Amino acid sequence: MFSRPSIYFIMGTSNAKEKEPHFLLNEALAAGITHFQLREKGETALRGEALEKFARECQALCTQYGVPFIINDDVELALAIGADGVHVGQEDMHCGDVRALIGAEKVLGVSVHSEEEAAQAIAGGADYLGMGPVFATISKNDAKEPAGVRKIIEVTRKYPQVPIVGIGGITSENANEVWQAGAAGIAVISAIAQARDVSAEIGRLRDSYERGQMI
Repeated sequence: MFSRPSIYFIMGTSNAKEKEPHFLLNEALAAGITHFQLREKGETALRGEALEKFARECQALCTQYGVPFIINDDVELALAIGADGVHVGQEDMHCGDVRALIGAEKVLGVSVHSEEEAAQAIAGGADYLGMGPVFATISKNDAKEPAGVRKIIEVTRKYPQVPIVGIGGITSENANEVWQAGAAGIAVISAIAQARDVSAEIGRLRDSYERGQMI
């Protein structure tokens, strides 16, 4: 599912700022993102029928481009619309319970911050691990202290068979460090959502992989 370099875009309606969310997602898909996660959080987050409508519209765009559509946390919504997978954090439903609900065929991603959490997630059926925050981030109010790439290096050495996606404060300027650490993908919110030229920024994120291999 993750062939290097994977560019994993995470977005909710609040991340789009002045842009129309569907337009932003379409821009990102056209520019070559490889995965999309709908993460609808915050005081202004869509709920109920409005959320399901928005999710189905995002899903349709992802299907058009052949990009996996992942839903953050909301297992019920993911099952209702037949999303490609679910991503959960340490404070969400236990990954083993999520796997039991979504079945073996759906993708399961788990946010982890240590080797111990990585081991638990893998045992619970995780297909990939999201590790971070790598750098300081403005996209999550409750983000933990940035850990740099050290934890990614540790976990990729111990579990080389499990794809690691780095997340947190990643930009085209620092992404090469994440690739060099062994990540299979980089997950970004602000770098794409707030880019003046989405296509150019995604191109720079992709190019950062080559820089990481040359170091």
